[in-house]
Amino acid sequence: MMQSPQNYSAASGAQQKSAIGMQGNLAAALGYPIGILGLVSAIIEKDNKFVKFHGFQSLFWGIGGGILLFIAMFVVGIIGTVVAQISAGLGLMVWGLGMLALVAIYLGALLFAAFKAYQGQMFKLPIIGNIAEKLAFK
Repeated sequence: MMQSPQNYSAASGAQQKSAIGMQGNLAAALGYPIGILGLVSAIIEKDNKFVKFHGFQSLFWGIGGGILLFIAMFVVGIIGTVVAQISAGLGLMVWGLGMLALVAIYLGALLFAAFKAYQGQMFKLPIIGNIAEKLAFK
């Protein structure tokens, strides 16, 4: 019998073993910084919906977030180049601070989601969280 996300207990999924033999919350959390583990969890996990959900979400964050990060870096590069026409030092500063901020946001969201998974919570990132939930509970 399949459980719906509304009546699923994330706490029980976090305490159950995953298909790869790890505790559920640890497998879910490690899927974020170790992307291949998230992919494996999304594909092979059959019983633990908590791990499967976080596996899909980490996979989508790695791909979608990486694409958005690349696009944002391109835009920051253009802005830095335009500002450099006015002042080379200012342009380099804008570019460097922009890149640093973008990477910090990307990694911050990744680590926050991993932390929430380790705590046993079904924390959903905007947009991709709903998609991951649908795939994990189908």
